[in-house]
Amino acid sequence: MSDSMHELGTHLELKRTDCVLSWEVTHGELTVNVAPSSLVSFVEFLKTDQACKFSSLVDITAVDYPNRAKRFDVVYHFLSMYQNQRTRLRVQIREEDMLPSIMSVHPSANWFEREVFDMFGILFSGHPDLRRILTDYGFRGYPLRKDFPTTGYTEVRYDEVQKRVVYEPVKLVQEYRQFDFMSPWEGAEYILPGDEKKDEKAS
Repeated sequence: MSDSMHELGTHLELKRTDCVLSWEVTHGELTVNVAPSSLVSFVEFLKTDQACKFSSLVDITAVDYPNRAKRFDVVYHFLSMYQNQRTRLRVQIREEDMLPSIMSVHPSANWFEREVFDMFGILFSGHPDLRRILTDYGFRGYPLRKDFPTTGYTEVRYDEVQKRVVYEPVKLVQEYRQFDFMSPWEGAEYILPGDEKKDEKAS
């Protein structure tokens, strides 16, 4: 399988030098890094080229690297049932960048792109209905970004007085604390049961 992945990577690099920035095979899987401006034409090539025939879009997701200039990796997974192969495209973009929608090639990208927008805030130009798909109306923030608080900003509860669901700002019962991630046994100033026997042996 690894040999066929190397052959595919070489084929893509030779055929589409205008699109492929680099490629690698790790754990028997091919990952191709593509320029954002070439994304749609390259996806179309993957679908129509006789050596590829990646006709099924499996998933679109993203990875957040908040300390990097190009903050996001947007990752596309494709399947070729004709060649019995899978491949992964990776596109790096800045937080303010927009990616072209690939719905013209794969209409099934509709909900995938909406999910990436909902979770990461990444915009897809040319998408006909780019709105949230997993979070509620009026949701603030993007839950899968690394800087999104684990508590969120809003809590939902049923109000017995109003007899309806209400949305309120999150109220924490304690202040945030600084953790040093030290083992609870390191630096402890108290004596655990049985510790006194160690001192008896020493004397």
